[in-house]
Amino acid sequence: MTVGFDEAMIIGVIIGLVELAKQSGLPKRIAPIVSLALGIAAGIFYVYPSDLSMGILQGIVLGLTAGGFYSGAKSVIQKGGR
Repeated sequence: MTVGFDEAMIIGVIIGLVELAKQSGLPKRIAPIVSLALGIAAGIFYVYPSDLSMGILQGIVLGLTAGGFYSGAKSVIQKGGR
């Protein structure tokens, strides 16, 4: 699954929206859930509007990437399979 220009822009928007929400009083422990929800929404309604399952999958990747979790989990998985 590749991340192109559109997806990179969406990740930036998600990061910005989550930071804005945190500055507006969103508890930090809720921020990853908001990031994931925004990613899934973007995946369903923008990236893959005609394919729900691919939209959800891509949205999960977008949300986790925006929260910084995807790259960390990916590197842990890759290191474990040496």
